[in-house]
Amino acid sequence: MSPLKSVLSFRAAPSVQKEEPAGETLLGQYKAMRQQTEALVAPLTPEDQMVQSCPQTSPAKWHLAHTSWFFETFILAQHLKDYRPFHPQFRNLFNSYYNAVGAQPEKAIRSAFSRPGLEEIQKYRRHIDEHMHKLLETGTPADEVARLVELGINHEQQHQELLVTDIKHAFWTNPLRPAYQTTSAATSVPGDVPAQKPHSYPEGICEIGANKSSFHFDNESPRHKVYLQPFRFANRLVTCGEYLAFMDDRGYSRPELWLSDGWLALQANKWESPLYWEKSGHMFTCAGMRKIDEHEPVCHVSYYEADAFARWAGARLPSEFEWEVAASEAKPEGNLLEDGRFHPAAASASGNDKPVQIFGDVWEWTASGYLPYPGYKPAAGALGEYNGKFMCNQMVLRGGSCVTARSHIRPSYRNFFTPETRWQFSGIRLADDSV
Repeated sequence: MSPLKSVLSFRAAPSVQKEEPAGETLLGQYKAMRQQTEALVAPLTPEDQMVQSCPQTSPAKWHLAHTSWFFETFILAQHLKDYRPFHPQFRNLFNSYYNAVGAQPEKAIRSAFSRPGLEEIQKYRRHIDEHMHKLLETGTPADEVARLVELGINHEQQHQELLVTDIKHAFWTNPLRPAYQTTSAATSVPGDVPAQKPHSYPEGICEIGANKSSFHFDNESPRHKVYLQPFRFANRLVTCGEYLAFMDDRGYSRPELWLSDGWLALQANKWESPLYWEKSGHMFTCAGMRKIDEHEPVCHVSYYEADAFARWAGARLPSEFEWEVAASEAKPEGNLLEDGRFHPAAASASGNDKPVQIFGDVWEWTASGYLPYPGYKPAAGALGEYNGKFMCNQMVLRGGSCVTARSHIRPSYRNFFTPETRWQFSGIRLADDSV
């Protein structure tokens, strides 16, 4: 039996505020989104919101400020008559990477800024909310304003996800290992996960990219055609139990399984397991330490680890185009932020042989580098820096995770991170070529 067939036939036993209706108006959507952010920081102390545990993360306090900065800089300052900034120095202080807007502090030292304090940041958010309400209560906004507000809402949803992943990492680095969630929401329900089976897709010319009629980021367009060879796509995500088999087979000690840069990253960082796993057989979750559940999807692995596992299994990672073809047949539902688990859930049978866990649970690494689509043009001005300037040395992930907002996912959504990234909820789905 080939390694792929062995893994694909594996059989294993298997408070956050609930999403409010978005509202018919743009203002209703804005209010619901801002309330969700407040619910995510509600369990945190002021001290918690100052922590930045590695250069890739940001303090929760900074997320609160920067998302407000976005609305102030790109919407209120430009489109609300007589608007006065909350604080003139905030324009640079809470700028993330928009060089066309102005200078910004080094990301790695954001936790060094004890001032402004959390109370002033909260006043800043209230100030922005007051003026955004004023802008949107006057009736139907102009098309340009509506487009920018929708972008701002989706931008803050991205930071909601980052906020959870960042605080999880911060609490893990604390020797006390505090819990972000005090409930047992992350506990799995025993049962059987479906056996790994590949679902086949024929060759053909497929349309890839966002539909113009609904919101999407600029990196999801233009919609275009690609030719795909016939391929097979695993019906579920790789589980912790399957990943343990890879580890037991010396997966972290066999250079032939690893890309050259991946082997160097493994050695430099002394990787022996996914992030948050311990030799005791326990893992750190948003609800604290608990035993590794072999039936849940493995997560917090880098692209290098995902690729090495796929090689060990006699398979490969899907391209982002193969993933989108499979996702186009799935409903945009799954284990997402509003479910309040903040942890991947074991797969359940779908009643057919179609792939499950397409959306939610973990971001799925693909074999595709993050590059522009044919005909891609970034937006004019500073907002053109949102996505386009990162199209180098990054890999694409698809599908959302257990901390992605439900209204934020779609088949065309492209996330991207450098291949050594592990602090995100990132996991593995196998693919291979049809024979």
